[in-house]
Amino acid sequence: MKQAPTPETPVAPAAKPPRRIGRYVLAVILTLGLIDAASTRDLPRETLIAKYATGPSRFLVLPGGARVHYREQGAANGPVLVLLHGSNSSLHTWEPWVALLSDTFRIVTFDLPGHGLTGPVPGEDYSPDGMVKFVEAVRAKLGLKHFYLAGNSMGGHVAWRYTIAHPKQVDKLVLVDASGLNHLLPDAQQPKIPLGFRIMRTPVLNRIVEVVTPHDIVEKSTRAVFIDQGKVTPAMIDRYYDLLLFPGNRRATRLRAGAKVDLSTVDRLGEIKVPSLILSGQRDVLVPVQAARLLHERIAGSTLIEYPNVNHIPMEEIPERSAADVRAFLR
Repeated sequence: MKQAPTPETPVAPAAKPPRRIGRYVLAVILTLGLIDAASTRDLPRETLIAKYATGPSRFLVLPGGARVHYREQGAANGPVLVLLHGSNSSLHTWEPWVALLSDTFRIVTFDLPGHGLTGPVPGEDYSPDGMVKFVEAVRAKLGLKHFYLAGNSMGGHVAWRYTIAHPKQVDKLVLVDASGLNHLLPDAQQPKIPLGFRIMRTPVLNRIVEVVTPHDIVEKSTRAVFIDQGKVTPAMIDRYYDLLLFPGNRRATRLRAGAKVDLSTVDRLGEIKVPSLILSGQRDVLVPVQAARLLHERIAGSTLIEYPNVNHIPMEEIPERSAADVRAFLR
């Protein structure tokens, strides 16, 4: 016969379902289900190449295995001008300058790692120094001995780092709203980053955006870097969106946002001795004009041109004026 419990014999309470854990698991399942339902699939590589590798587009394979989308346009025997695009952009951003400068210069453009039709690269090094190594590998593959080098935003950051690392290859340097110095600005001058860029820099959240990429966020981020909204066409927005969905580019974007940056290289800007032109939109929302002024201070003998009522990409917003300034400088 079973003995009745005494006061000294505690009775174990009946097991209750772990409600908090159950709710958490349910929330995770629902979230994953919503993410899967709303997920944005990569677009087929062949479809994007057929659409955007038009005209002078070519591909080359680097020794490390990276397949690079590039273009060589303009005067075959003219001085070489290499143009490096910015973050989440592609070589297409330079087409306005190509149209205006190709009568004089042999213009080389290419999609940087994790961008455009180049896409992800072996080793997944998307840091600024990794980009510098990539540019040098492309230079060697194309057999370029020396050239003029220009870069916008992230491409400007890569351009000035490349010039420090390989001074003998660069004859003149053009920095267009170049990044890399924002961390030196006081809090009051720090830019308010547009939503799309903030998401890509936010841990965990950027993993979601790697599979869920709303078209309207890309549109808002594109419009945010233009003052003249008439320059933002549906075709431009679709291009930015489509190329972000090139297989592997969203993962590369997330890895690039978290890549380590050697900030000490900023202290070597004084090593740049080549003639340098610095262009900056005074209403740049990503790289404040104060950063361009810091570059001007640190690169001895440089020339600074500021554009009133212009945002982050002068080569697309005011192509005629900015190209004329570059032509005069390179001449």
